[in-house]
Amino acid sequence: MRVILAEDSTLLREGLVRLLAEEGHEVLAALGDAVTLLEEVAERRPDIVVVDIRMPPTHTDEGLRAAVAIRKLFPEVGVLVLSQHIERSYAAQLLASNAERVGYLLKDRVGQVEEFLDALERIHAGGAAIDPEVVRQLVVRTTRADPLARLTPRERTVLEALAQGHTNTAIAGKLHISLSAVEKNLNAVFDKLELSRTSGYSRRILAVLRFLES
Repeated sequence: MRVILAEDSTLLREGLVRLLAEEGHEVLAALGDAVTLLEEVAERRPDIVVVDIRMPPTHTDEGLRAAVAIRKLFPEVGVLVLSQHIERSYAAQLLASNAERVGYLLKDRVGQVEEFLDALERIHAGGAAIDPEVVRQLVVRTTRADPLARLTPRERTVLEALAQGHTNTAIAGKLHISLSAVEKNLNAVFDKLELSRTSGYSRRILAVLRFLES
């Protein structure tokens, strides 16, 4: 796949360039800030952009804003956002429009090469990849007053896998249950979260957003 990197840490940036090249991917550009990222994407049209959330000059959310703009202007381009810490509001912003070709990983996950490469492949294939640790911590923070408290342990586990970007088939394999059982649990989740079949909206995306916001 053809990749553009935007990461201000020289060591991490060069490490990612080397890793991707060794895996046979083409790195079109490796940037130290997010200022020229949109221009590079418009000119080179990569398959995926890997971008840090906090970039120069202010080190706040330049990378995130660039990622959101890329998803709006170039929906065919996959976006994988890297974050030093878990910031669920950022994850929710990325998924606000749809949950296709998008990912949110903690930087520590980059060191786990197979998981990082798997995330890239899932995004390239049109799916999503949300860091499992982000999902786990959100589950821990859920309170009794939250609508998610109504879910059974199995329904919560299925929703957790959905939030990580897995398809129904992948969830079935991951949890060692039948595809029909996955569908049954997801329908129960949609019902308990009061997500009706409304034209123009994906209940899967709405469920993930409700999960991230809880």
